[in-house]
Amino acid sequence: MIQKRQPTMSGAEELYERLKFGLLAGFALLMGGVAFLFNSPHEIYEGNLTILASPANLFTDYMALTNVGAALFNVALMTLQALWIVRMADAKINGPVIAGILTIAGFAFFGKNLFNSMPISIGAFAYARVTKVPMHKSLLAALFGTALAPLVSELSFSLGIGQPYGVLLGLGAGFISGFLIPPLAHHFVTFTRGFSLYNVGFTCGIIGTVFISLMRNFGFEIKTANILASGYNGPFSVMLFTLFSGMFLLGLWLNGWSFKGLRRIMRHSGQLSTDYLELGGLGATLINMSFLGFLSTTYILLMGGEINGPVLGGIFTVIGFGAFGKNVKNVLPILIGVTLMGRLNYQDNQSTIVLISALFGTTLAPLAGRYGNIAGIIAGAMHLTLVMNIGYLHGGVNLYNNGFSGGLVASILVPILEAFHLHRANQRALRGPVDPADEVEVEHTK
Repeated sequence: MIQKRQPTMSGAEELYERLKFGLLAGFALLMGGVAFLFNSPHEIYEGNLTILASPANLFTDYMALTNVGAALFNVALMTLQALWIVRMADAKINGPVIAGILTIAGFAFFGKNLFNSMPISIGAFAYARVTKVPMHKSLLAALFGTALAPLVSELSFSLGIGQPYGVLLGLGAGFISGFLIPPLAHHFVTFTRGFSLYNVGFTCGIIGTVFISLMRNFGFEIKTANILASGYNGPFSVMLFTLFSGMFLLGLWLNGWSFKGLRRIMRHSGQLSTDYLELGGLGATLINMSFLGFLSTTYILLMGGEINGPVLGGIFTVIGFGAFGKNVKNVLPILIGVTLMGRLNYQDNQSTIVLISALFGTTLAPLAGRYGNIAGIIAGAMHLTLVMNIGYLHGGVNLYNNGFSGGLVASILVPILEAFHLHRANQRALRGPVDPADEVEVEHTK
């Protein structure tokens, strides 16, 4: 349902919006500043030029492709771009929007850049213009839809098509993809019943599969990448734990040095669409996000993994969804399920692909939230099984590969689990999913 516009926000509401915007902008500036601790301005500049003009299929770690400073600076640029898109849509910053912005920030370590993301966002807003719906209704598609950014780079730089035709083809494919995402995502949320948080990731998996199938039919070979950095656990552990500690203390301060609201967040299943800012407040949400950050990073280190671009992408995505459906209680069973399945099928649990399958597999956290820990462990195990074999379909051009797999897992498990769940005493009936796009509100400042 489209929200009616109101004349203005109150002074307190406007201050609240500025605070949220300032925190996200401060995060972007922090990432940009830290970049210069690793590399010189010239190295960062040259690295970003390389990032813009390179294919970006899974797994293209920008820290290995160029340097750490260039990757961090790309994170800063992409975060600021996302904030600019939110401003252009005149939208409030709520839980889904925070998840979208921090997901973009995370994937700016591997796969997303200004060149390959913009045509997708423009396409999503073009859909709103053509169908005469408010711009903010396509905001989440414009943010999360950049999962298909590698498709733009692949067509532009990797198929041997002469320039400027390759770039024009890539930009056109990005625009078409962005245009298709809003209506398809709205439809597919009913397919997963809201139990896969990366709903747009499932949508992008479908679109990416169609594009890659067409390209293969015309004889183009899609090459996957495996460019990964290593040896940065020390500095990034310090950076991440410092960041999460700051978030925790800020959340406590905003919450009056209490954990008020956190219990409500922990008790909720997280099924789409669950805005933790509305449910528990900004302070409790920041505390929840910090807990998830500590948990994710500690998990990687305990498993003996490398903190590289894809892993950082997973950590920041988990943190972002700490405002929108994830909490420690519903995330832990998924991590356990992925880890156990990795042991059972002799996967290397230290490998990046298994580690990020665990982090991104928490898209299924609402399953654990509603059906319990055993169901969450089963979902995590099933997710790893699927995600290890599904990347071929979209050729690595869908960065949210785990969202694609998670959507399939949810669509299979939810009907089965619900059949048993409905026969349990004192259990609430399953509510229908809510499209997160319908939860975005206009800022009302104009």
